[in-house]
Amino acid sequence: MSSDKPKEKPKRKRSSTTAKPSPKPAKAKTKAATKPKEKRTTKPKPTKPKLKKDNVMRKPFIAKVVVNMSLGAGGEILAKAKTVLETLTKQKPVDVLAKSHNRDFALRKGEPMGCKVTLRDQRAIDFAKRALDVKDNQLPVSSVDQGGNVAFGISEHIQIPGSKYDPDLGIFGMDVCVCTERPGYRIKRRRRTRRRVPRRHRIAREVAMELLSQELGVKFTRPEEEEDE
Repeated sequence: MSSDKPKEKPKRKRSSTTAKPSPKPAKAKTKAATKPKEKRTTKPKPTKPKLKKDNVMRKPFIAKVVVNMSLGAGGEILAKAKTVLETLTKQKPVDVLAKSHNRDFALRKGEPMGCKVTLRDQRAIDFAKRALDVKDNQLPVSSVDQGGNVAFGISEHIQIPGSKYDPDLGIFGMDVCVCTERPGYRIKRRRRTRRRVPRRHRIAREVAMELLSQELGVKFTRPEEEEDE
């Protein structure tokens, strides 16, 4: 007898959605590829090593020259000193104000007690050379501080070459300070995010002496040499 159950259909295999890429046929090697590679000729190494360029940010320079006349009083004598200083430097001076009271000199805080001028660039170098002629281009080593600044005094302004004596004005003395710096010193003077100059970037005494000897022709003497003379 035949069974009444229907025959089951064979299950079909599901085809995968992502078809595997067919392997690419190997390319036939061309004649150029079969040729042996030519050896590259190496350039001969230089016998002398290349010298490194000097760092521009480490090169010292003369930043400014400050000329100061401290009188201890204002009024008419201060006006005459301003006239003399303006004639020497070709620049208008500013007042120097007292920072504290002093009864011996009859000074009050905030009152003018002197005048000064700040020279820069070529004008500063020209005046420094004229002022050093008074000292015969010789300064003691003690006049250089640890920051690379040089200061010296002039007792009479008529000693400077090119100046003339005026009896209506009189004779005045002055202090001359030559300041040396390196590029980047602006960080200690700017208003925002002010920082200190690191010690490795400051100018040492020997570096400042060498710079002034080259730029201004200054000869620095030591106490032993002064005694011998």
